[in-house]
Amino acid sequence: MPDYPLWRNRPALYSNGDKAGVSPIIGTEGVPGAGILDYVTCWYRIACRYAKAMPRIQVAFVSTNSISQGEQVAPFWRSLLADFAPVITFAHRTFAWQSEARGRAHVHVVIIGLSFVKRLPTILFEYPDLNGDPIGVEVDRINCYLTDASHVFIDNRRQSLCASPAMNYGSMMIDKDRSAPDSDGLILAAGDRERIIARTPEMAPFIRRLMGGDEFLNGAVRWCLWLDGASPAVLRSDPDVQRRVQGVQSFRLSSNRPQTRTLAETPTLFGEIRQPSTAYLLFPKVGSATRRYFPIGFAGPEVIATGSALIVPGATLYHFGVLSSAMHTAWLYFVGGRMKSDPQYSAGIVFNNFPWPQELIAAKRAAIEVAARDVLDAREAFADQTLADLYDPLAMPKRLRDAHAKLDRAVDKCYRTAAFLSDRQRVEFLFALYERLAPSASLSALASPARRRTPRR
Repeated sequence: MPDYPLWRNRPALYSNGDKAGVSPIIGTEGVPGAGILDYVTCWYRIACRYAKAMPRIQVAFVSTNSISQGEQVAPFWRSLLADFAPVITFAHRTFAWQSEARGRAHVHVVIIGLSFVKRLPTILFEYPDLNGDPIGVEVDRINCYLTDASHVFIDNRRQSLCASPAMNYGSMMIDKDRSAPDSDGLILAAGDRERIIARTPEMAPFIRRLMGGDEFLNGAVRWCLWLDGASPAVLRSDPDVQRRVQGVQSFRLSSNRPQTRTLAETPTLFGEIRQPSTAYLLFPKVGSATRRYFPIGFAGPEVIATGSALIVPGATLYHFGVLSSAMHTAWLYFVGGRMKSDPQYSAGIVFNNFPWPQELIAAKRAAIEVAARDVLDAREAFADQTLADLYDPLAMPKRLRDAHAKLDRAVDKCYRTAAFLSDRQRVEFLFALYERLAPSASLSALASPARRRTPRR
C-alpha cells in the first residue's frame, strides 16, 4: 500500500445522530446529516480521496442498499459528488447476498463502481428476481439512485413539492410498555370488546376499529378505547375501562420524558391524536418487494389509524388513482427506503417529493377517477379476501389486474403521450420532472465544495 496519509488511520465509526463523532480523517465533519449514514460511506470517501489523485484507478464496493435509496442518499451523495466528483461507471441494483458464514445471513445489497473519468460502456444491472441473475442494460449515465438520470438529491421535505393533500402519521397511543404483553392499555382484543359492551352497553360508541399497516393488508381485526367525548359517568361505568385508564396514567407518569408525564393528565386519550374527521387514504409503512403495486385504500373517520400507518385526509378518487398507479409505485421503489428488499413508504422522502402530473386537463383527470373506481370495484368483488392475497403476484385476480392496467394507462397519459415501456422509463421521466420542479435539488445547483475545517492531529 502506498505511503498515503489516509491509510495511516482506521476510520472511526460515528454514532447515530452524533455529527461531532465523525472522524476528521474521513472528511465528513460538517456534512449535514452525517450521523444517519452507514459505516460503508466512510470507505467511499476514503477511496475517492485516494483515487482522485490517480485517475486510472477504479473502485467498487458491495454496500447496503440504503445508500442508494431513502434518507441517506441526499446527505451522502451530495457531499461525495461536491467534494470528489466521481462518476458511477457501473452499478448493480438491489439483490440478495447470501453469506457463507454460519447461519447464512440473508442481506440485500448493491454494487457501485466509481471512477474519475467517464468510461464506456456504462452498465446498469437489474434483478427482476432478487435471488436470480442480473440483466445488464447499457445506459447513458447512472445517478445516485442507480437509474439512468441526472443526479438529483431528494431531501426529507416537510411539505409537498406539488399541490396535494398533506400526509401525516396515524395516532399514537403511548399507553403501555409494548414489551410487556400482559399489561393492558387502550387496545382491546375482540373478547374484551364483547365483554365490555355486554356489561356496559353505553360504552359501545367509544370502542372503535383500530387499523395499522398489518390490519389493513392482512385483515386482522383489532379494537381500541377511543374515549374522546365520553362523559365522566360513562368513563366510570365500567371497571375494566377504569382499570385500563389508570394503567395508562401510571405508565405515562413513570416515563423519563416530560412530554409523556404531561400526557398523564389526560389518560383517557391517545397520546398523539391525528385522527381525521372525514374519510382518508391509509398507507401501510412497509410493503412487499414481490407486489406489482403498493396497496392503499380509503377508511372512514370511525376507523382509528395507528402510528404504524400513514394517512392522507381529504384525498379524492383522483389522488387514490395516481398514488395507486405503476408510476407512483415505481417512484416509491426507486427512491424510498427499504426494509431488507421491501419498500418503506414515507411522507418526507416519497410522498412530499413525488412529481404529480402538471397542467392536468379535466378529461384526463376524469379518466383517472373512472379507472380508480374500477380498481375499488374490483377489490369489492373479492371483499372476503385480504389485500395481501389480492395483490399477491401469482394470485391477483384478472379483473383487478385489468383495472390496474387501465389505471396505469390513464395516469401515464397525464405525463406524456408516448407509452412508458418499463418502470425504469417511468422513473427516468419522473427524475427529469423533479429536476425541473426542484432545480435547487440538482447536482448543477451545488455550490463549490464547502470549506472543511482543518483536521485535528
